[in-house]
Amino acid sequence: MEYLRELAQLPPLFRGIDRREAELLLGRLSPRLEEFPRGSVLLRRGEPAGAMGLVLTGRVHIQRVDFWGNRSILAQAGPGQLFGESYACLPARPLEVEAAAAEPCRVLFLPARGLFSPIPDPGAEALRQRLLGNLLEVLAQRNLLLTRKMEHLTQPTTRQKVLSYLSAQSLLAGEAEFTIPFDRQQLADYLSLDRSALSAQLGRLRREGVLEFRKNRFHLLDRDPTGKEG
Repeated sequence: MEYLRELAQLPPLFRGIDRREAELLLGRLSPRLEEFPRGSVLLRRGEPAGAMGLVLTGRVHIQRVDFWGNRSILAQAGPGQLFGESYACLPARPLEVEAAAAEPCRVLFLPARGLFSPIPDPGAEALRQRLLGNLLEVLAQRNLLLTRKMEHLTQPTTRQKVLSYLSAQSLLAGEAEFTIPFDRQQLADYLSLDRSALSAQLGRLRREGVLEFRKNRFHLLDRDPTGKEG
């Protein structure tokens, strides 16, 4: 299991499970390891998930593509994070979204059947129960992330959507200067904005002295975007 070294460093799904225990548990779950180039579709809309993906390296975007090919990024998963877990918990429900590689990635797919089936070995079964507890925490965290995204999307203007997102990223980083996980097109897709409108708004905020940026690196300045003194 060449991926065990990576797994030992990847919370939160394996929190509280050491390398030896992970080897025992994964031997029972029969996961599969796959590699994908950038742009590949890992899970397709309309198909059942069957398994949840654990990203070892790279990044995966969960996105919705409409009839006309317009893309909206709903969420992303980086190293140590899961995707497709909700659909894996509902194996009869076809995917309403797709998972695509935002960059070259290695993914460990964990079959849902193995995760939710008791294991006769008491030691391995205790580990499976611990893994399920971690999975419940992951699902709760994902729900919070989706709630946070809705806060951005329900802002009435492009300016407020952008400021809501950047403010949240700054608070998560704990400082005024931070890097976001999206390029300009991806950020537009995530916020359901036109790219040119997003770029124009960022330029306006920079001219007003609200922020500075270079590519996906941002620095929020003291000037209040509402016009009040900072």
